Amino acid sequence: MREIFKQIIVQRQDWLRKIDLHVRKVDLEINANYVFTGLRRAGKTYYLYQIIQSLIKKNNVDNILFINFEDERLIGMNHLQFNEILLAYKELYDLQPILFLDEIQNIEHWQKFARRLADDGYRVYITGSNADMLSSEIASTLGGRYINKEILPLSFNEFLSFQKKIFSSNALYSDERIELKKQYLIYLEFGGFPELLNLENKRDYLSSVYQKLFYGDLIARYKISNPNLLKFLIKKLAESVNNETSVNRIKNLIKSTGINIGSNTLFDYLNYLESSFLIAPISNYYSKFVEKETNKKYYFLDTGILMLFLNDQDTKLLENQIYIELRRRGFSPYFLKSKLEIDFYVPEENLLIQVSYTISDPETRKREIKALESAMKSLEIIESLIITIDEREIIETSSGKIKVIPAFEWLMKSSF
Repeated sequence: MREIFKQIIVQRQDWLRKIDLHVRKVDLEINANYVFTGLRRAGKTYYLYQIIQSLIKKNNVDNILFINFEDERLIGMNHLQFNEILLAYKELYDLQPILFLDEIQNIEHWQKFARRLADDGYRVYITGSNADMLSSEIASTLGGRYINKEILPLSFNEFLSFQKKIFSSNALYSDERIELKKQYLIYLEFGGFPELLNLENKRDYLSSVYQKLFYGDLIARYKISNPNLLKFLIKKLAESVNNETSVNRIKNLIKSTGINIGSNTLFDYLNYLESSFLIAPISNYYSKFVEKETNKKYYFLDTGILMLFLNDQDTKLLENQIYIELRRRGFSPYFLKSKLEIDFYVPEENLLIQVSYTISDPETRKREIKALESAMKSLEIIESLIITIDEREIIETSSGKIKVIPAFEWLMKSSF
């Protein structure tokens, strides 16, 4: 195994110097160790490449040790062979390396090795496509030695940058706006997987990513014996993406197909989907604790994956995209539901957001404004947002100001 590690280390060092990268924004502590997690193909490995090139070019660092644990040459490896990596590198270079360990969760007990590396003073960057890497058990083992960072698919600004789509600072107010909106609609429909940008048949690529996630990260990892049941669950979550969904409702929908499922099994399946970064739940801010756990909204962590299950439902895609961006900005939003409903409440910013594809219809406009007015008064908030596909105005109400803003403008802003 040591000889195999030597081959991998040398081959990767040569390749990493030559790879041409589009730069994503990376804000990291210089002297910290990191665990990067997130949806498969969202760009975690790309982050590692970018960090490596930055170390090589800016800091003249040459002691790079990169291992991808999905390399077929490592099939059959177990945790007892982790130390062979360090011995192989020492025999090659006799230096203390900076370690980049990609998809390390494929090897059981990886966290023990990661802890030892940190305790021995190594600098380490780790990736994984499984939220179990953030479980309380692993967090206890790592003992605060690593910072966890989630990597999401490309933001809209990154989506434009990767394609070298350059717009002027006044693009929102000029003829460039037409092309900007065109790019946004592509982004809304197909999402932000980096590899997608160079492909003509984007839907086939998204299907392949989903199939890998479904059969590899879900069926195989969790040993699920009824794949059709899980497929049905994912489909129903997609169709209900902007609606509050109770566990009992899902269970009844499944039972209506002739399949019996217990509540515990259903909770397990929902946890598996969340652990694989396919979906993420949010709760009603007004709910009691038990209801917060059983009645939730579920969003997908890429609109392209969600699009595979929807036909002409851009309102769902739009609301889902706003959730992803709130998560990207580090927030954990709630929704509000009592007599009226608010799509997102961000307590950290004291902000209310309604998402509506358009408010040109008088009834829709009245409903959205009424809900915001009521919530603004209740929560003593003087300004809120309605995010639309392409409408902009300011609405003055007795409770405060409501800003109506197109989604692509809001996504391009660095703040609210």
